[in-house]
Amino acid sequence: MSIIQAIVYGVVQGITEFLPVSSTAHLKLIPWFLGWSEPGIAFDVALHIGTAVAVILFFFNDWVKLISAGLSRPKSPEGKLFWYIAIATIPGAIAGVTLDKYMDVFSNPLLTAIMLILMGIALYIADKIGKKEIEFEQVGFRRSVIIGISQALAIIPGVSRSGITMTTGRALGMTREGIAKFTFLMATPIIVADALYHAKGLMTVNIELASFLTAILTAAVVGILSIKFLLDFLKKRGFAIFAVYRLLLGTLVIIVYFTR
Repeated sequence: MSIIQAIVYGVVQGITEFLPVSSTAHLKLIPWFLGWSEPGIAFDVALHIGTAVAVILFFFNDWVKLISAGLSRPKSPEGKLFWYIAIATIPGAIAGVTLDKYMDVFSNPLLTAIMLILMGIALYIADKIGKKEIEFEQVGFRRSVIIGISQALAIIPGVSRSGITMTTGRALGMTREGIAKFTFLMATPIIVADALYHAKGLMTVNIELASFLTAILTAAVVGILSIKFLLDFLKKRGFAIFAVYRLLLGTLVIIVYFTR
């Protein structure tokens, strides 16, 4: 992979990992659209390391407070929140480990396009009907479990971890900022674990160090900017623009699929 390709993949990963538009779909569609070779296991790890660094750095103070409260004051509001986040990560982690070997089954551009469109419609509807009453700190056990279970569907390209959890959270009455922050914190251990899980494959491949490090750095920097953008954006606006984007991208993929 060239440096330019590493930068492109890093930018795309940094943006789409945190916005509700499906990073997996975009990383699958880039080589399909441009005729590039698949980035491979090494760069998959690099991109996930980059976004893991981004979310850890951005929410570092939050994690210090949550972990401290969870271990020393588990019945306090922050302590309970830590364990709610921990519980919510379990379904996604199980799905990732058990279904990872079946990823190729889901990696069809037409299926990806359909899921982009369907989840775009679901996100728009949930955002419109959501009551915006429940803040991040009020997520509770039941909502955490439901949101965590919904995350398991993100294994399908086009669904999006952020997309499905934000859709579910809005349908359950959470505020836009609240579900976005909960999504990012819930995703932190999964993103880190995913990078570590796939890192075992690095022992069997040759790594182009310059491109590998470029992908990490680009994904990390763009990821931090992406998180900040979405949290600021949702203070004033809703998810409609992301739903429209998903519809347009899905439609474009369908057109290209049937005209090739």
